[in-house]
Amino acid sequence: MSLPNPGQTDRTAINRLKKRSVEDRDEMYEILDSTILCHVGYVENGQPFVLPYGFVRDGDRILIHGSSGARFMRELAKGIPTCVTVTKLDGMVVARTTYDSSMNYRSVVILGAAEEITGPEKNALLEKVSNGLIPGRVSEVRTSTPKELAATTLLSLSLEEASVKVRTGMPEDGEGSGTGVWSGVIPIRVVADEAIPSDKESEALSLPESVKAFIKNPKA
Repeated sequence: MSLPNPGQTDRTAINRLKKRSVEDRDEMYEILDSTILCHVGYVENGQPFVLPYGFVRDGDRILIHGSSGARFMRELAKGIPTCVTVTKLDGMVVARTTYDSSMNYRSVVILGAAEEITGPEKNALLEKVSNGLIPGRVSEVRTSTPKELAATTLLSLSLEEASVKVRTGMPEDGEGSGTGVWSGVIPIRVVADEAIPSDKESEALSLPESVKAFIKNPKA
């Protein structure tokens, strides 16, 4: 069953600057697939917590993994209300006034409750997470041990309730031109530097294909 497009519920409808709302599921997928970092939030005993996590999209859900000993993961696995945000910063919008200055961005907000994934599919999905972060890396390393799998919690969060907001383009200058003040956009993109070996053994080895590919086409 296909899920509704973003921004279709009372909680996800964008009211302010509605022109920046994107109600296209494919565009949401494109944003999620172009980055590997999200921020996960929940409330415990009245105190909000927000932590960064790596993630990948798996169809109509995202996958997040972490230590089974982490309180954060244990709380999320209970199915409590959760909010996940993903943001791509594309540029600094420099207007003729600080009031009109802004940022170009693409963002996704996901609401729901996480579900813990256990059983036979856990290992395969953890490998999907690893390959989603650095494509091709799983085939270059050994298989995870049962102890490592037990020490890792894998969570999924449905994309059923989400919103997408995007800003592009030049400044919307209230001042207009003719003021003698420069305005425009500073584009921002992700660049990966050369990989740094961790020890003498790695210095003597050829750079793995997965690392080469990530450097050419990084996600962050």
